[in-house]
Amino acid sequence: MKFNNLKSWAKINLSLNVIKRLPNNYHKIESLITFLELHDEIKIRRIHTKEHKISFSGKFSERIEKKNTIIRLMNLLDKKKIIQGKKFQIKVKKNIPQKSGMGGGSMNASCILKHLIKKKIVNLPYKKIRELVNKIGSDVVLGLEKKNSILMKSGRIVRLNKKMNLFTLIVMPKFGCSTHDIFSRVRNFSKSSSFKEKNNLFTIKNLVRSNNDLESIVFKKYPKIKNLKYFLSTLPNVAFARMTGTGSAIVAYFKSKKSANTASKIFNKKYKKYWYVVSKTI
Repeated sequence: MKFNNLKSWAKINLSLNVIKRLPNNYHKIESLITFLELHDEIKIRRIHTKEHKISFSGKFSERIEKKNTIIRLMNLLDKKKIIQGKKFQIKVKKNIPQKSGMGGGSMNASCILKHLIKKKIVNLPYKKIRELVNKIGSDVVLGLEKKNSILMKSGRIVRLNKKMNLFTLIVMPKFGCSTHDIFSRVRNFSKSSSFKEKNNLFTIKNLVRSNNDLESIVFKKYPKIKNLKYFLSTLPNVAFARMTGTGSAIVAYFKSKKSANTASKIFNKKYKKYWYVVSKTI
């Protein structure tokens, strides 16, 4: 059987507000989310073996945990007998850095699940799918649709068809940030913004006024990331720069590809050993 080729898009937080800590030590957040053309490459096909075969390759494939999101997804589908004993070979080429705040692992799981739903191998109502993905990771559900999304404080997700068409320069130092560690350091909380003006939330004017509540925590622990954001904010024609998720990646936003490419050259001259890539919002 031939492989199906999938693209697992990078997810970025345009804004992120931490509203409160929950009794289970998770946090209630609000966030504006979009996706980038930057993606991991996934090949999947059905095989006739007793076990799934899952492998990783690519620049960012080292030190992937044995109990990664794909393993957890497939084990859960097996345990609940949702895929009725079917087994799959899955090959993942990792182009998205780990611990960057771009949800690489979570988006891999949602990409595969979305494919299995499309092929009618998984046939569940949305409520059951939501329950399923929440057991794998809190942000896996976000990747089930490739649209600008609003994550409400209630956990409800609003999907928008509107596109931003912004170009990005994504940069990252030589280290990543632990999501658990960063959230464990949260002591102050934002008031809920309620996100009432949905049509205006993804405009440049609004996004410039937005923020990521986790930046102050990350910047205190990792001053290098703070310096990265400051440098990106001074680049020619940059609209704004912001950390995505818990970091360590910082994203600078531009209105044209030319401006993003020019900025990447300036960045590379100063930070020759740091990873960076120019991409575009979907």
